[in-house]
Amino acid sequence: MSDPTSESSEGKPRLGLPPGTMTASHKLALKEGRERGQIVRRYLQAIESAKPKRGRPITPDGLRKSIEKIDATLATEKDPLRKLDLVQSKIKKQKELEELESPIDLAALEQEFVGVAKAYNDSKELSPEAWMELGVPREVLKRAGILN
Repeated sequence: MSDPTSESSEGKPRLGLPPGTMTASHKLALKEGRERGQIVRRYLQAIESAKPKRGRPITPDGLRKSIEKIDATLATEKDPLRKLDLVQSKIKKQKELEELESPIDLAALEQEFVGVAKAYNDSKELSPEAWMELGVPREVLKRAGILN
């Protein structure tokens, strides 16, 4: 093994441990951090998607009618580029319909979030105001131990 401060192959001094010497506890800590981050991300995304959107509300019936209209137009369209655009529009509307018809289990995501939020918050040194700005309810922050 070489000295950790020796020069790398690019001629720059290398800092830290030599490659391949990460401890098992360090690997475990990194894994746990990634898992906490994924749980926090899923919860924040669910909150964001649950917020009311501006404009006309999108309904499953409206999406179905739109898909039918696209199918009818596709049947008679001659221009291949226009067909390509129509197919892409149909795919997008089908995905939107799937999302509307399979609601997110916010309660389960919230429960997971409460279990990891304090450790995540402490590791990132976040303020309760930052969480609330993104829509996390005060009550959830209290259950997570972020607020008193």
